[in-house]
Amino acid sequence: MKVTGDWLTRPTTQKVCAALTDAGFQALLVGGCVRNALLNEPVSDIDISTDALPDTVIELAENAGLKAIPTGKDHGTITVVAKGIPHEITTFRKDVETDGRRAVVAFSTNVEDDAHRRDFTMNAIYARPDGTIVDPLGGMADLEARTFVFIDNADMRIREDYLRILRYFRFNAWYGDPSQGLDPEALAAISTNSAGIETLSKERVGSEMIKLLSAVDPAPAVAAMRQSTV
Repeated sequence: MKVTGDWLTRPTTQKVCAALTDAGFQALLVGGCVRNALLNEPVSDIDISTDALPDTVIELAENAGLKAIPTGKDHGTITVVAKGIPHEITTFRKDVETDGRRAVVAFSTNVEDDAHRRDFTMNAIYARPDGTIVDPLGGMADLEARTFVFIDNADMRIREDYLRILRYFRFNAWYGDPSQGLDPEALAAISTNSAGIETLSKERVGSEMIKLLSAVDPAPAVAAMRQSTV
């Protein structure tokens, strides 16, 4: 299966990917851009995962005549700008330690490590520059059902970052299928860990709530959130 769209085929994005692949590294589009394209929703941010280390990404980008900004170098993220379009390139990584807000990460050369540290299976679907889907965790089934499922263990994923509680309801408000209902395991884990939201900054909580309430019909998600004692 392949995904396509102007966001992927435009020369700027292909040039960014080629800077990595021509040097023998992987360039996998991931996250919201792939998810939204598969759901026929608008694509905005372009995220790319790679097995190249941050310093290598900078070097390859500059050699290709692209601007590289070390926006989150310590966590593996370099923003590469091509004709004014930012592409966030992040080295495959896995969490070593988390405290519910921040994570200590280790870089990896394995895309499965990178997939397992993400939040929902639907957000761990990758695409090669030619659009070929790479689905290490079987997220396509959940995407087709428009059901958000936490990766591996809902309780663990939430404890890694309590903002994922609000992200769960926000994504359901925007992309979920109300007729399918919400994942029982997810709701149970959210109810157990809801107090963790109090450890988050007001700015992070406020930003997530604004996004949730901006959905066409946020009411079902908000009702489920109230029932989960959030």
